[in-house]
Amino acid sequence: MLDDFLIRAGLAAVGLSLATGPLGSFVVWRRMAYFGDATAHAAILGVALALATDLPIGLGTLTVALAMAVTVAGLSARGWAMDTTLGVLAHSALAFGLVAVSFFPTVRTDLSSYLFGDILAVSRTDLALVWLGALAVLALLAWRWQALLTATLSEDLAHAAGLRPDRERLILVLALALVVAVALKIVGALLIAAMLIIPAATARSFARTPEAMAGLAILIGALSGLGGLGLSLWQDTPTGPSIIVVAAGLFALASARRQA
Repeated sequence: MLDDFLIRAGLAAVGLSLATGPLGSFVVWRRMAYFGDATAHAAILGVALALATDLPIGLGTLTVALAMAVTVAGLSARGWAMDTTLGVLAHSALAFGLVAVSFFPTVRTDLSSYLFGDILAVSRTDLALVWLGALAVLALLAWRWQALLTATLSEDLAHAAGLRPDRERLILVLALALVVAVALKIVGALLIAAMLIIPAATARSFARTPEAMAGLAILIGALSGLGGLGLSLWQDTPTGPSIIVVAAGLFALASARRQA
């Protein structure tokens, strides 16, 4: 029988994939990879604020991630150049967060867990939060699926259908912020974007419909998480990066098959 911590880690990886699969598909379709990085990097600033105010880490990261998401969505709606804006915000938020955390000597040794994740340390409470957050994101995307697809395909088509593309974009970035908050302990701030993008990009090689791509991305994300756990236990490697290594390996295999 596997140890309890391994069961919790595996369940956390599967739970996270429920949200990163369909959400990552939209990130790939909309070419929002850099946006995911910006939101994830802002999570470190959320860690610092949580430590300064004695709030739960999850609440601090969620607050800052939501603030970053709303800010970027607002700037995008006003026509700002997104590549430059996201570059400034992403690296500034990460730098401010790292500097702020340095003022708390007791947590300096644990900073790597916020950057690269520590899925093996997931508690029952963390597991419940991961699954609740993932199911909330999944329900939100299922509710707005058709509207989000239409807005992703064409803003003019969305207007013609009576939709508001800015509202759909805001819904998407809020869901992304929630995923960043719940994923921080699993894969860390520096690897969250990879968990969103790589399984979805891999699924695109096999899927013929948007729904199939989202479903395959969930499966590939779960396989990456469980495979990364196995690799970490086998070779004693860092678990968060190991998950991304497995995901990258699956992407390489899918790419090779596509070119064959």
